[in-house]
Amino acid sequence: MRPWLDATFFDESSPLHNPDHAHLPECDLEFLWAASGFDKGMRRVIGQAEQVQFQSGGWKRRRQEEQFEHWFGRVPAFVITLDSEYCSQCSDVEWCALVDHELYHIAQALDAFGAPKFGRDGKPQYAIRGHDVEEFIGVVARYGVGQPDGQVARMVEAAKRRPSIAPFSVAHACGTCVSRVA
Repeated sequence: MRPWLDATFFDESSPLHNPDHAHLPECDLEFLWAASGFDKGMRRVIGQAEQVQFQSGGWKRRRQEEQFEHWFGRVPAFVITLDSEYCSQCSDVEWCALVDHELYHIAQALDAFGAPKFGRDGKPQYAIRGHDVEEFIGVVARYGVGQPDGQVARMVEAAKRRPSIAPFSVAHACGTCVSRVA
C-alpha cells in the first residue's frame, strides 16, 4: 500500500495528489486487511485509522508488540485497517475516497497556539483527528457526497435549505429566551 499511497496521494505530480496530506509522507503508517467490516452504532465500519497504543502491560503488551513485529517487522505509529470484502467490490472512486478518508484521520498535531507541532527532530508530530461532521470536507470536495441517499448527501441538502425554525420562533417558545428578548 505504501508505494501506491506515495505515488497516488503524496506525489505532487499525481492527478490525485492531496495537499491536505502533506504531513503524511514521513508518517510511520501501515495497512491491515480485515476479512470483513463490522457494525457499530447502527453503521457499517469498512475502514479505521488508529494510533497504535497498548493499554496493557506485561505479557499482554509483549504479545501485541510481537504480533505487529510479525506483520510489519516493527510496531508502526499508525495502522489503517480496511474491510477487504468491501474493497474487493467497490468502485475505484469509492476505494480512493475510503483511503483518503482514513488518511484524513491522521493529522499533524497542533501546539497550544494552533500551529503545526514538530518534535525535537524537526519531524511532524501526529494525532488522530475526528470527523469534520460525518465525513471530512476534503473527501466531499474531492469525491462528492457519495451515495445520493446517504447521510452526507442528506446533510448537504439540509444545509442548502433555510432553517425550518426561525430564531424568532425559538425566542418566543423558550422561557429563557423570552426573558432575554424582553
